[in-house]
Amino acid sequence: MATKSFSLSSKIQLPNGLTTPQIHLGVYQTSGKETSNAVKWALETGYRGVDSAQMYHNEREVGSAILQFLSGPTNSNGLKREDIFFTSKLASNSSYEAARKSIRQSIKTCGLGYIDLFLLHSPYGGKTKRLECWRAVEDAIQDGDVKTGGVSNFGVKHLEELMASKPRIMPAVNQIEVHPFNTRTNITSFCQKHGIIVEAYAPLARALRVKHPVIQSFSKKYGCTPAQLMIRWSLQHGFIPLPKSVTKHRIQENANIGGFDIEEQDMKKLDALDEYLVTDWDPVDAD
Repeated sequence: MATKSFSLSSKIQLPNGLTTPQIHLGVYQTSGKETSNAVKWALETGYRGVDSAQMYHNEREVGSAILQFLSGPTNSNGLKREDIFFTSKLASNSSYEAARKSIRQSIKTCGLGYIDLFLLHSPYGGKTKRLECWRAVEDAIQDGDVKTGGVSNFGVKHLEELMASKPRIMPAVNQIEVHPFNTRTNITSFCQKHGIIVEAYAPLARALRVKHPVIQSFSKKYGCTPAQLMIRWSLQHGFIPLPKSVTKHRIQENANIGGFDIEEQDMKKLDALDEYLVTDWDPVDAD
């Protein structure tokens, strides 16, 4: 099997024909200068996607760090706004009007003019609210406020419900917690069957399993860090990992995953580590 090359310039085509970087920086639980620095270092390293959310309260810091980078001396390639992929998410599913207003507020807060990918952050709120808020995302896309729409933490039943409602626009992405210790095969296989791209948040399992003997032994075998191994696992499954770090050398290191290829039998051994390890919240079964 030929080695597939992955780097920070790797992209995946979205169902609407647009593309998205295959690795994004996650900024969950970061704030202020910490967020600004992480985004700055990531962009200087070559990351071209940043994953934020209304709930993170750092859209402003992410947006201004992107704008500063674009107008600053380290932007030697002359990159423009359209070269950076910015994601945000709806804090809560309340109503169509509230969601539409909330999207406009996010655009104003980040200062980037539009949002590349906007997600419903969770399925909480019940069917009516979920579908109303999805309609708000569709209208935001139609109005040019958002380029691509998707969902996050949706289980199979939520995706089926949305598809059954015959939406004008299908969600391009489902962002869920995925790593070798929580493979969520039922959701990922459903998404892949229906052309929905899986974005993997907490792809490093928040460092809770770095000392696991299988992770340690494969890290040695492939001459990589446990984090690089888990990010590479995600990429070889066709997912978009969102590794989060606020340390400059880790941000750089996490992206350096082009020099090895996990063999098929080792991918299966990593898949077999699944123990449904949830490192944060788990709304995929919400009513």
